[in-house]
Amino acid sequence: MDDQYQRSIEYLRISITDRCNLRCRYCMPATGVPWLPPEDILTYEEILRLVTLCTGLGFRKFRVTGGEPLVRKGVLGFLTELAQTEGVEDLTLTTNGILLRPMAAKLKEVGVKRVNISLDTLDQDKFEEVTRGGRLGDVLAGIHASLEAGLNPVKLNMVVIRNFNDTELADFAKLAQEYPLHIRFIELMPIGASAASGEELVSVAEMKQRLDFLNLVPVKGPEGAGPAQHYTGDGLKGSIGFISALSQHFCAGCNRVRLTADGKLKPCLHSTQEFDLRELLRGGASDAQLREAITQVVWHKPSRHNMGLEGWQGRKRVMSQIGG
Repeated sequence: MDDQYQRSIEYLRISITDRCNLRCRYCMPATGVPWLPPEDILTYEEILRLVTLCTGLGFRKFRVTGGEPLVRKGVLGFLTELAQTEGVEDLTLTTNGILLRPMAAKLKEVGVKRVNISLDTLDQDKFEEVTRGGRLGDVLAGIHASLEAGLNPVKLNMVVIRNFNDTELADFAKLAQEYPLHIRFIELMPIGASAASGEELVSVAEMKQRLDFLNLVPVKGPEGAGPAQHYTGDGLKGSIGFISALSQHFCAGCNRVRLTADGKLKPCLHSTQEFDLRELLRGGASDAQLREAITQVVWHKPSRHNMGLEGWQGRKRVMSQIGG
């Protein structure tokens, strides 16, 4: 299904909860955010109905996110049904890794192909600081469990923050030399709690300079490469990727829309546009009416974001309320 700019939209990111077991400082305020009441969250049955309609419209790729998706009760049963839904060709999951070690093999078993793990530092003190209390060892154990389970590729997403973790790029690169891990370095975006942190931005160009010892060479990315520019380099068993959401946006090739945990369909992460599918679902809308609503959201997907110019500008949701 194409939008008005002739982009083929085939990828739905599904947030199944706004709750999280961490409080990452660029994701939400130190005080946290009020959790949505359970009745405001889409049920698994409602999500699966929307997924079935989306596959009929040409969606093929689905990523489950949160908050932290693994904190929601019954998630494995839901993922089993989602993986078995006709038309779902690619099912992946984004997680902070805290609960991953005991669940990695089960995720593979029920049909999840691969995982993206958010990890911003390899220093325990810094990890505790940025997550406001997380344990780095839990995430590292989850990474190893994912490799052992055959969740391939295993991707690590590092948001690079000046004067916090920007000296650790080489340490993360070494992980890709030791293990078949795919490291993605991400420019800090002015989203939610990080809205006022422009001075902390490290551009992709600067990141590449810091990793010049690897003699990076462009390559085709691993499965589900998405918007990252991927490289191989000296001694790498995995790959290095860069996501330049600000310095060189990739909106012209964007193929995704987002479903929030409370049932709002967002055509763009940065856009204030939200379309209430929960109201339609619970108001007795027919499949035809829901399909038309989804089609209209896709058609009105903006040509690009303007977060570099506008910042977050008082938008109500933080990242954990949108879906990572």
